[in-house]
Amino acid sequence: MTYTSSKLLTFEEFIAQYGDNTRYELIDGELRDMEPTGPHEAVAGSIAGKIYVEIFNSNFNWLIPKNCLIKPPAAEATALRPDVIVLDKSELNKEPLWQKEPIICNGSTIKLVAEVVSNNWQDDYARKVEEYAFLNISEYWIVDFRGLGGLQFIGNPKQPTFTVCQLVNGVYQQKQYRLGDTISSYLLPNLQLKLDDIMYQ
Repeated sequence: MTYTSSKLLTFEEFIAQYGDNTRYELIDGELRDMEPTGPHEAVAGSIAGKIYVEIFNSNFNWLIPKNCLIKPPAAEATALRPDVIVLDKSELNKEPLWQKEPIICNGSTIKLVAEVVSNNWQDDYARKVEEYAFLNISEYWIVDFRGLGGLQFIGNPKQPTFTVCQLVNGVYQQKQYRLGDTISSYLLPNLQLKLDDIMYQ
C-alpha cells in the first residue's frame, strides 16, 4: 500500500477523482493505493463466490455488489472500499447516495464485510476493526492468506490466518482459524468453508 499524495482530500474530491477506481480508498483524507495483486483479487473472488452460494441456498434477501464504498458517518474524509461486502436489499431504499453512486452510509445496510490482507495490514487489523464495529456491522472477516499481519494479531510464527470478528455489545469478539480448520460464521451458519478452499495456489 502506498500513500499517493501529500494533499489531503475531502470525501467529495475523492469521489470525483477516484470513485470509480477500485485501486483506491480514502482514510482521514489520505489517498491509499491498495495495490491489488492477482492473487489478492483471486482470493476475494473466491470468498464472494462462497458467500453468494450461501445467500442463494438460504434465500437471503442480500446481494454482493461488484464495487462499493462505505462512507462512515463519523469520519468526514474517509471512504472505505471492502474487498467483499454483503448488503441487505431491503435497506437500500434508506441509503441517501445509493441510487446515484455505489456508496453505503448506513451500517444497518451491511450484513458482512471481508478484507483480504495485503501490505496495508495495519488498516485491516486495527483501523477497520474500529470503523466496522462503530457502524454496527455484525460480522467482519479478515482473510490473511499470506500471513502478513503483525505478530500481535496472528501470532508467531506467522502463518495464513482467517479471523472472524463477531459484534457483541458493540465490540468485535475475534476467533482465528488456520489452514485445515473449519470456519464458523454466526451470520452464515450453514457455511462450509476452510481457509484451504480459498487459498491462491
